[in-house]
Amino acid sequence: MRIPVGMLGQSGCRLTFSQATVYVDPYLSNSVQELDAPDLARQVPIPCQPEDVTDADWILVTHDHIDHCDPHTLPKLAKASPQARFVGPSRVAANLTSWGVGAERIAVASENWLDLAPDLRVLAVPAAHPEITRDPQGNLTCVGYLLDYAGQRIYVAGDTSARQEIIDALIARGPIDTAFLPVNEHNFFRGRRGIIGNMSVREAFQMAQEISAKQVIAVHWDMFAINAVDPDEIRLVHQRTRPGFSLLLNPSIINLGNVQVSIIIRTLNEATHLESLLQAIARQETDCIAHEVILVDSGSTDDTVAIAERHGCRIHHISRDQFSFGRSLNMGCEVATGEILVLISGHCVPTDARWLQQLCQPILDGAADYTYGQQVGDANSHFSECRIFAKYYPAESRIPQDGFFCNNANSALSRTAWEKHRFDEELTGLEDMELAQRLVRAGGKIAYVAEAGVVHHHSESWPQVRRRFEREAIALQKIMPQVHINPFDVLRYIVTSVCKDVQAARREGTRKRDLIDIISYRWNQYLGSWKGNHQHRKLSHVEKEKYFFPH
Repeated sequence: MRIPVGMLGQSGCRLTFSQATVYVDPYLSNSVQELDAPDLARQVPIPCQPEDVTDADWILVTHDHIDHCDPHTLPKLAKASPQARFVGPSRVAANLTSWGVGAERIAVASENWLDLAPDLRVLAVPAAHPEITRDPQGNLTCVGYLLDYAGQRIYVAGDTSARQEIIDALIARGPIDTAFLPVNEHNFFRGRRGIIGNMSVREAFQMAQEISAKQVIAVHWDMFAINAVDPDEIRLVHQRTRPGFSLLLNPSIINLGNVQVSIIIRTLNEATHLESLLQAIARQETDCIAHEVILVDSGSTDDTVAIAERHGCRIHHISRDQFSFGRSLNMGCEVATGEILVLISGHCVPTDARWLQQLCQPILDGAADYTYGQQVGDANSHFSECRIFAKYYPAESRIPQDGFFCNNANSALSRTAWEKHRFDEELTGLEDMELAQRLVRAGGKIAYVAEAGVVHHHSESWPQVRRRFEREAIALQKIMPQVHINPFDVLRYIVTSVCKDVQAARREGTRKRDLIDIISYRWNQYLGSWKGNHQHRKLSHVEKEKYFFPH
């Protein structure tokens, strides 16, 4: 299940369920600076004006501090959404009443389930801010909320420190799919300023581990300078500790529950095309195929990780010294929950909304164990590369195909097949063909699905083209050791390929630039292939860096 979420800053969020829109702790003003402390200006722009919020069905408020129970937001929101009802501790209820919200619209937060809509209910759990306290009637004065949506649990912690009573309450009502946890730690300087604070990043992550959350959305880190946490610090702790759950900071979507398909994307500085890829994934039209997206990142320094977080991807990191193509894929497959593992490059974009269904269908039908789809170039692709795409990815499907050719830039593999064979972690490339070869020898089937197409965006320099073919030729020695290339072969391949490319280019209206591009591409292709075919020793660390992370 995919739930649209809007992060409102601080601990606030908007969750759009199928039959109800729920707001939690909406702080949509600058009241803290205006009413409390002039130096506490908000750093996050107000995402929407409260008087424009007309879609609220329920507003959940965790406690009565004004950055959660906002006198400049809630009365206006109540007027703009007259259908909305409020849930909060007794102090919150008293505030709402004093602001003119009718008592019939207010429910005191209870440790019993309250139905919000069909398949959606909520229950209050203790929050320690800084300790767990109750009013004279025994009701909690600060709460977190546990939302149950069609059997999947979302925990919204509000402001809290970690306490065993909270952990026990969540474990008893688990499993927890998604946890919204505050990461603005209490410390001496914040305490001296009158800021209570919550958990540290590490403490929040450990709590998430204890309650077995599948993914964590870090909150309460962005609103006020004195109470802020650098998002890169949050990501770094997650990357270094590898706690076993996914981390999201500003998601627009959260995925709940078990999935049939896990889409795994390997990335290194893929921000240029990743947004388009994830948008295309979100637009997929399937016959009841649920999916998750897993990103395995090997040290991106651009906006790759931030884009993935915004789209609700599960993110896992691999260091450069650990990286290989096979190892990164095995890591993604290990954490995936789907029965079908879809593998796509971060610079490939599906061509239509049926890509996912078409790619997976032969596996669902039992006609194949491993599928791969069509690839085409874009307007900036080298002409010769487009010719290679046309050769290996024709217009007609082959289900199943003969042979073991396959390509992980756009492929799908059954979990059963992966668990049996796994990707070779030592190869410098062609890990897809090597696994496919073993699979076919064991009686498995490969299918080519022309209808499951992607645009493959390659922006490589000539040295990068040469190194790509070189590392693939090194890998090919293990897959097909009988293949040998000598200098005469190189010359013959270059001349033949250039001639055929030129003939094809003339039919399409060649220009002088195309001829130079063709010669340069084929020269680097076959020079790289020849060098890789003659590399017969174990690669050094420096050489692995050259092949895996070309500059």
